[in-house]
Amino acid sequence: MKNSSGVTLIEMLIVVALIGLLAGITFPAATSGIDSLRLTSATSSVVGLFNEALIRAERRQQVVELTISRTDRTLRLRSTEPGFHKEVGLPQGISILAIRPEPLQAEDGPRRFMLYPGGAVPRLEIEIGNARHARRVVRLDPITGVASIERVER
Repeated sequence: MKNSSGVTLIEMLIVVALIGLLAGITFPAATSGIDSLRLTSATSSVVGLFNEALIRAERRQQVVELTISRTDRTLRLRSTEPGFHKEVGLPQGISILAIRPEPLQAEDGPRRFMLYPGGAVPRLEIEIGNARHARRVVRLDPITGVASIERVER
């Protein structure tokens, strides 16, 4: 009688099935975590852009134009300083759901807001969300001039 060592085909199939089962269980949780990180990163980028616009308007005494495009999923800053242009694009899977206040007339193009040195900060809200319906609202407070983040519950 001959002694053979090694792994049988049935043992190998059981191991492969267990690995497939574990991957199937953990994949949705991992993708959900990645989507949540993308939303958090996009929210932080919007807050940073708002803060930069406010700093440029107040401390550098420059007129700043903030342009928000829902179709391109981008936010842009321009100022009176020659050559200054900053753009923030939202990551894949993140979209701009709403820009408040709503315009008086229906607009298809990008929305523009102006920040003037010594002027009032506009009341502005941007709602962004991901494919899993998680949403955040970035709000620019006209009284304090501070950008804040609010998590919107479903």
